[in-house]
Amino acid sequence: MTPAARVQTAIEILDAIAAAARDGGAPADAIFAEAMRARRYAGSKDRRAIRNHVYDAIRSIRSAPVSGRAAMLALADADAELAALFDGASYGPAAITADEPRAETGLATTALMKLFDPLVGKAERAAMLVRAPLDLRANALRSSRDELASIFPDGEAIAGLADGWRLPGETAAVQHTAYAEGQFEVQDAASQFAAAALAAEAGQTIVDLCAGAGGKTLAIASATGDAAAILACDTNRARLQQLPPRANRAGATRIETLLLNPGQERAMLADRMGKADRVIVDAPCSGSGTWRRSPELRWRSTPARLDRHVAEQAKLIDLGSDLVAPGGKLLYAVCSIIEREGRAQVDDFLKRHSGWTADGDFLPAGVGRAAGGGYLLTPGHDGCDGFFLARLTAPC
Repeated sequence: MTPAARVQTAIEILDAIAAAARDGGAPADAIFAEAMRARRYAGSKDRRAIRNHVYDAIRSIRSAPVSGRAAMLALADADAELAALFDGASYGPAAITADEPRAETGLATTALMKLFDPLVGKAERAAMLVRAPLDLRANALRSSRDELASIFPDGEAIAGLADGWRLPGETAAVQHTAYAEGQFEVQDAASQFAAAALAAEAGQTIVDLCAGAGGKTLAIASATGDAAAILACDTNRARLQQLPPRANRAGATRIETLLLNPGQERAMLADRMGKADRVIVDAPCSGSGTWRRSPELRWRSTPARLDRHVAEQAKLIDLGSDLVAPGGKLLYAVCSIIEREGRAQVDDFLKRHSGWTADGDFLPAGVGRAAGGGYLLTPGHDGCDGFFLARLTAPC
């Protein structure tokens, strides 16, 4: 493919990604993969160049553009070499005209940024779209961080995490045989801090209410030496089905999965009420804390979607609290930097639930910053995804 043809292909893919973002369709990675399958004539260099164009645009444009061309034109205005490829050549993009629409660049819309937690200032915003590193968690059931260090010597330890090991973002870690052997999982440091903050212990009964594919579930099993009874729940069958084979690979034998029917969660968990020593509620959210990894999520943020997330979070944290035994603990976690999903959600919970208290100092020294009844982790301050964590203790 010619350089100009690569740009035109990127424009067409961006059209599909923007439409999917507006309509709640497939994620960008899936759309890109499908587009490449339909263009088998594209070589590896072509695919790499096209991907760079696509993701440079996604990172640069603050909201879903009117077209892929408008997104690429915004980049071309600041890049003479890119602009020169808009020459009207065969298979390439048409020549640029001055009055064409350009997408707006920036982190996010002003309206969306006004929803950020007050701790997310200008310096933090600059770190939100820098490419993320690759964080690994050594599986203590099969390995150790020292072993990861010998396998991946170009990495470094993650401060505050006994099993965390950080690598350059482009490292193909999962292709190593150690991954197939269950020696480690790919898991951002923020998620590792969340699992550790639950303070789970051997012999306890633990419920992961929104387990998904089980990343934090497996981290809890590792931390407890596979000696805690863990119930992993979710309403998404496809995601939850990924957990049993992952647990088998990791050597975690005491994880039970429960697929919950939406709207029937409380009834299906009736016999578990008030019996769990620990409950983790990693609630569905805007995902604003993961923009470094999934920048297209900015394009999917709407007031209506945020309202639905906030309502669902309140329902889940209430359900989770009913599962906790007297004196037990609930960890509320969202990969979000939006105030309504973090400190405001916990403040409202504490108003609804007399006798519950918010724990302090449950993170390693220097990790996170106090945000109401919890802590906010951010890329700029903590070098990890944006996360809000609150650990709550039930009345005895």
